[in-house]
Amino acid sequence: MRYLQAALITVGLLAPGLAQAQVAIDMSRVTCGQLLALPADDARLFGAWMGGYFSQKRGYGSVDLENHAKSVANVSAWCASNQNATVMSALERFTAPRQ
Repeated sequence: MRYLQAALITVGLLAPGLAQAQVAIDMSRVTCGQLLALPADDARLFGAWMGGYFSQKRGYGSVDLENHAKSVANVSAWCASNQNATVMSALERFTAPRQ
């Protein structure tokens, strides 16, 4: 009887986690076309994540919002003409290092 109770409690605790499916995304493979097709809120979240990633990659503990805004504008414009390129390659091209 205790085994059954323990099993039911375990299933009860795990069930909510099983109901929330998670999708793994390889951020390095997202194309410009996929980025441009995202809803505005998702595109902002993606841009914020990438801005943080590139700031950390360069050794900074914060994101320069002015440079971030410029990078987003540059990447978006470039991506419009290069939809098969990866966003990562665009960011490498347009993310300005801080001075």
